[in-house]
Amino acid sequence: MNLSNDTVSYILIALRLLSGLGLFAFALSRMGACLKKLFGENLQRSLETIAGNVWKAIGAGALMAALTQSSTATIVLTVGLIGAGILNLRQAVSIVMGANIGTTVTAWLVSWLGFKADISILAIPLMALGFILSISKKDSRRNISELIVGFSLLFLGLSLMKNSVPDLRQTPEVLSFIQGWQGYGFGSTLIFLALGVILTLVLQSSSATMALTLIMLNMGWIHFDMACAMVLGENIGTTITANIAAAVGNTSAKRAALAHTVFNVFGVVWALITFPWFLKLVGWITASIFGLPNPADEAFSIEVTHDAQGNAIQSDSQTAALYGLSMLHTCFNTINTALLIGFIPAIEKLVCAIIKGSKKATDNLYRLKYIKAGNMSTPELATEQAFNEIIHFARISHNGLGYIRSAIGANKKEDFEFYREKLVKYEEISDRIEYEIATFLNSVSTADISETTSMKIKSMYKIIGELESLGDSGEAISRMLSRRNSHNKSFTPETIAHIEQMIDAIHHAYEVMINNLSQAHAGTLLDISNALQTEEQINQLRNQLREAEIEDIEQNKTNYQTSVYYLDIVSELEKMGDFMINISQALERAFIK
Repeated sequence: MNLSNDTVSYILIALRLLSGLGLFAFALSRMGACLKKLFGENLQRSLETIAGNVWKAIGAGALMAALTQSSTATIVLTVGLIGAGILNLRQAVSIVMGANIGTTVTAWLVSWLGFKADISILAIPLMALGFILSISKKDSRRNISELIVGFSLLFLGLSLMKNSVPDLRQTPEVLSFIQGWQGYGFGSTLIFLALGVILTLVLQSSSATMALTLIMLNMGWIHFDMACAMVLGENIGTTITANIAAAVGNTSAKRAALAHTVFNVFGVVWALITFPWFLKLVGWITASIFGLPNPADEAFSIEVTHDAQGNAIQSDSQTAALYGLSMLHTCFNTINTALLIGFIPAIEKLVCAIIKGSKKATDNLYRLKYIKAGNMSTPELATEQAFNEIIHFARISHNGLGYIRSAIGANKKEDFEFYREKLVKYEEISDRIEYEIATFLNSVSTADISETTSMKIKSMYKIIGELESLGDSGEAISRMLSRRNSHNKSFTPETIAHIEQMIDAIHHAYEVMINNLSQAHAGTLLDISNALQTEEQINQLRNQLREAEIEDIEQNKTNYQTSVYYLDIVSELEKMGDFMINISQALERAFIK
């Protein structure tokens, strides 16, 4: 088959464009992954601690999405926190709203840096710097190196896309075809909205679609209003991606994804109803802030200019269009959040009504993750598998702490029963995990093992026993709360705040313990001073809360029976701290050289 020169040329252009788009999307995902490694733990902790405040939750969601360059990644993390009982659906909706605002940072980044100057010329030196950092032994430096390389690839991909796009003014028939779709009034708006949805679904990234839209607008292929319609479509497309990902998840995952859809679809509806006026507002804001032409003005047109050598020169009209599109994306999500922030409870009720779920269903069924069935590995490898399983066990146990927090704060009987059943289930799961790991260790210990491996196995027996005791404590606290409820007693907000203080201290102890487990597994654990310090803080807080409550009892400031339940819970939480220091001490005996 003989192909004409024009056909071959078009094929090559398409391939270069797709290559640039693929490189851009890959770079975004790598940057997001690196940023999560660098800041993910701190961001997750922030989400856990501030999610009770709507505005702080929105801010946290925005920051997370801005850093990870993905609203979907933020939603996935949020769903995980829901499953752990650390967040409820109402709090998650607030974070989702913020994530939509945060994801608009990508458009501004591309508009500011990707078109005004050719940053791709810095790609090679940046990659060299990334390579130098990658040979470091420190994880943080290696993560930074990946981030630098990802940043370089991002603008290489953008540059490749820009340079691959032909000037359609040289091919009037093609330009006429594209612009022909823009002549149907409101129908054209719907056409380009649908195009934004489809491209986002195909590319699996609203940020990549946004970059492509910016390039099309910058080259004068499409008018400003049609580019805005595509952005609205991208906001719907990204919710479909999240719903597809959540389809195999639990009920909470599906509800969180649906809340994302409700939020964005509502926004697109009001944006379409007010489309001409909304564009005028965006255009006025853009022109006022940046001193550029108003991209929403009827007389506005995009000028594509070149210098004497034929190199493209970024005109004011192009810059105005890019900034205007980025501004629309930001204004859309900000206004939508402002409109819906007072209706978060209603959104929660709506998604729960659409996606039914049994409260008795267990979302977090445990399955062995690292210990494999079949022939026994070498003792050393088997021991490593068991230790990985223990770290996994510790993280599962940490999730159970979220249900303790939720059970204490539950105001409705049905909510408390839900969390009580979760705590009972976690205790059963802890028993099963301990038994399965212990059975595996028994089989390993019968092999010909070294004295060092024998000591490590003995330490692991101690650790899994203490982890199982942590599950017992959660179930014990649920029984204390049940007895309190049976006597029609309740905690005051001040009492709940004091218990929250203890839970926060135990949460920190969990983090220290898991960190020590991970370091012991990697052979980098030097001491357990962090665990000893944390244990001391827990004991001091326990003593402080107990003395204050006893003083209130003596002065008849509180109900004696309620105080007994309160002090029992505080004591049980302190015991959890004891179990965790026992784990670190077991590590000290067997894993520190």
